[in-house]
Amino acid sequence: MADAELRQRKAAGPASDDTRPRSSEPEPKPKSRRRLDDDDEYSPWVDILRVLSFLLVASCGLSYVISGGESLFWGMKDKPQYLRAGWWKSQFSGPIYLTEKELLAYDGSDAEKPLYLAINGTIYDVSSNRRMYGPGGSYNVFTGHDAARGFVTGCFGEDRTADLRGLEEMFLPVDDPEVDKYFTTAEMEKMREEELAAAREKAHGALQHWVKFFANSAEKETEEGA
Repeated sequence: MADAELRQRKAAGPASDDTRPRSSEPEPKPKSRRRLDDDDEYSPWVDILRVLSFLLVASCGLSYVISGGESLFWGMKDKPQYLRAGWWKSQFSGPIYLTEKELLAYDGSDAEKPLYLAINGTIYDVSSNRRMYGPGGSYNVFTGHDAARGFVTGCFGEDRTADLRGLEEMFLPVDDPEVDKYFTTAEMEKMREEELAAAREKAHGALQHWVKFFANSAEKETEEGA
């Protein structure tokens, strides 16, 4: 009887610590002092330095490849067009479109506006040479106009126009009745056709000379602006 009471007392007693449920997850270990010190000493400047170093090496390598071994720092004498700032500017700006009346506003009378002139329908910016094309300059007569005819004839005052009709006549040889009388009518007609074709070719060549001149000047300014 005494043994039964003793067993009941033991069963009714409070549960010991050993009977508590234990978590299956291990308790996190405290960080070591060395690990804490490493976290405190971290600095983003190291990563920034690594990125900058990589960009520098990549830039040098790319420069070496593009320049054909000429330079590591983009110091090429003749840069490709796509490496020139002026070229990109011209690509995005595109050609200039103005009517003849609108073009007059760019003759240099307004110092705040650029200087434009046109030849054969193409407008060029000549603002970089204001001494020559600006007010008082020797070529200011062409500024603000399409003076294609005047560039060919050299008559700055009278031929300041884009009308090229009959321009070939200035390249035709002068008729000489004393010489013409030795040719038949058919021969004279054939000769005049040949002379007219040659005169038109000369007029076209003279015009193209100035077209190429301004086109090359614009390209040169684009390269220098790089």
